[in-house]
Formats: sequence, structure tokens, C-alpha cells
Amino acid sequence: MKISFSTVGCPNFTWDEILAAAKDFGYDGIELRGLGDELELYRAEPFTPENLPSTKKRLKELNLEISCLATSCYIFDKSYQENTLKSAKAHIELAKELSCKYIRVLGDRWITPGEDVDEGFVKEMLCKLCDMAKEYDVDILIETNGVWAESKRLADLLEKVPYQNVGVVWDIHHPYRFFNEDVEKTVSNLKDFIKHVHVKDSKVENGKLVFKMIGEGDVPIEKAISLLLRQGYSNYLSFEWVKRWFSDLEEPGIVFLEFINRIKKMIK
Repeated sequence: MKISFSTVGCPNFTWDEILAAAKDFGYDGIELRGLGDELELYRAEPFTPENLPSTKKRLKELNLEISCLATSCYIFDKSYQENTLKSAKAHIELAKELSCKYIRVLGDRWITPGEDVDEGFVKEMLCKLCDMAKEYDVDILIETNGVWAESKRLADLLEKVPYQNVGVVWDIHHPYRFFNEDVEKTVSNLKDFIKHVHVKDSKVENGKLVFKMIGEGDVPIEKAISLLLRQGYSNYLSFEWVKRWFSDLEEPGIVFLEFINRIKKMIK
């Protein structure tokens, strides 16, 4: 297994600071979820056409990979269909340039399940994006968030998508926290589709969800990793410290180092 962190955890870092953190702390890669105030990655300064060659050279020199492009492509929202397709195309092209195999799309708006979504439309959009991405050798990954954190429902959806380049970002946290799923059940349902994994921990304190450093919450992360190892999973475990959305969380310089020290012990 390889280890990355998501830039959702360091919204105030510059690109140079992100690269330095990944290299100094011993990460294998970086998952891109925005850079500074820009969530559309292809617009961010390091990834514009004039800067992309030097960015790629720098990544190679540092022996760092881009593990996944985590986009804001909402494949459930009909009103954003045109924008979603344009954004997805730009991210697919960027992924190819960065030798990144995966882009993450969202089948629901929030991490918690709320209003139901149009399953037929989500399937239609997945098919369109997979068709778009196949010539670039890029896979489209839908995350286990919102209603799709129910793993059986997500597996049933993906069985209807006739493309090899479709898959799942398994956020270990969401099915466990919001659907009370045992990780064995989640892996059993999604094992044929898991291509990227988000790792985070939390506890419910006084009725409120509180994100914690791994090992300090009650999400069974070590058990999940053990199951993945048994399945022969060798892709990325990506630390998703959601500081972009919860600014009171601890600073990335502290948690990124702590995470990699703890996760390496779980992988052994």
C-alpha cells in the first residue's frame, strides 16, 4: 500500500509547502482537493498549461505521485450537468498529464445521507464520464458519501455501469458512521470496485460528530486495512483531514506527521 494526504487538510499551504510536507514526512503521493481558494484544479497555478511541465518535473525529482484528483463534479445534480461535464473533461485531461489514474466524483452533496438522489441520472452521468475518460486511461471513482455510503446500494449501481474504468473511493468513515455498517460488509459489497481509500476517524460526543486523529476515534481503521491487505489492495490510503471545511481542526503540520507514523504501524 502507498500513503498520501489530501490537500483538503492544508487549505492554507502553498504548493511548495505541500510538496515539502509530503517529501519531509515520507508520503508516497498527494491527493489534490483544491489548492488555496481554487477547487477547480486545472485553474490552479501549478497546473496551468504554462506551469505544468515544471510541476511534473518537480514531482518526478521528489519521487512523489498524484494519487487522485478529488473533484467537485456533482453527478447527481441535473442543473449542473453541463458544468460538470466540462469540469470532468478538464480534470481527466489534467489527470492524464500528471500520470494520475483516478478522478473522484460525487454522487451526493453531503457526507451525511439526506434527500434521495435520482439513481438513473447518476448512472447516466457515470457512463458519460467513463466513456469520456477511457481514451485517457483514467478511471472515474464515485465516493461512498451521502446515500452512496450504503455499500449495497452503491454496488448495485456500479453493476449497471458497463465500463471497466469505473470504481469506488471507499471512505472508511462514512458507511460505518452513517449507516452503521461493519467494515466486513462494506468490503464484501465493494471489493471488486475499491480503487482508492480515504482514511479519517471520528467520535460522536454529546450528539455531535467530532473528527479525531486516527486511533483516537472509534472508526475501525486497523480492521479495514487488514481486510484490504487480505484482498490484495496495493493502491493508496489517503488521509482526509477535512480542515478546509472545519477550520478549528488541528494544523496540518502536526497531523500529517502523526498520521503517517500511526498508519505505517497499522500496515505492518
